[in-house]
Amino acid sequence: MGMLLALAERKYCSSSIWRDLLRGVVHAKAFHKKEETLRKLKEKVAFRNPDEFYFQMIKTRIVDGVHKPENQVNKYTQEEPMLMKTQDIGYILQKLQSERKKVEKRTAVLHSVDNRPSNRHIYYAEDMEEARELLSQASETIVTPLSGDIPYHIKRKTTASFRELEARKSRVNQLDKLYMEMSLKKELHV
Repeated sequence: MGMLLALAERKYCSSSIWRDLLRGVVHAKAFHKKEETLRKLKEKVAFRNPDEFYFQMIKTRIVDGVHKPENQVNKYTQEEPMLMKTQDIGYILQKLQSERKKVEKRTAVLHSVDNRPSNRHIYYAEDMEEARELLSQASETIVTPLSGDIPYHIKRKTTASFRELEARKSRVNQLDKLYMEMSLKKELHV
């Protein structure tokens, strides 16, 4: 590489010769790197222990020159799959109940946002003069903003909350169907 730099510094060779020399150096380095890797692998094979043993050696068979794992058909006893299905049903039921609680909470929060609360208060007055006074006080109170007066970022968050509520409701429906299906299968197999 030093010689190539010296040639480039002296400007004796054109740019095409410089590129050809540089490509040759890169190619030679890649070739020697591959050669060294192959040498190390051959050395590893030469020093391999012939008595070396792995459990995978007895758990596989060679079929048409390809290692295939043995069939594990009877991996579980007859009771174990039923136990696993029961645990799956329990997990689905737990998720279903959790999602239902989340839907109830979200619905309760959004219920007050969706419907404008009524600001009707019932006042009791003893005579007409006191009734007029209470009516004038009630008209001076602050009116809650209409839906058109709500800022954009609040409307956007409310819309996102409603979308999340709908997604959760559909998830509850899916989980409910899955739970019913799994429990029906369990009952039919017993």
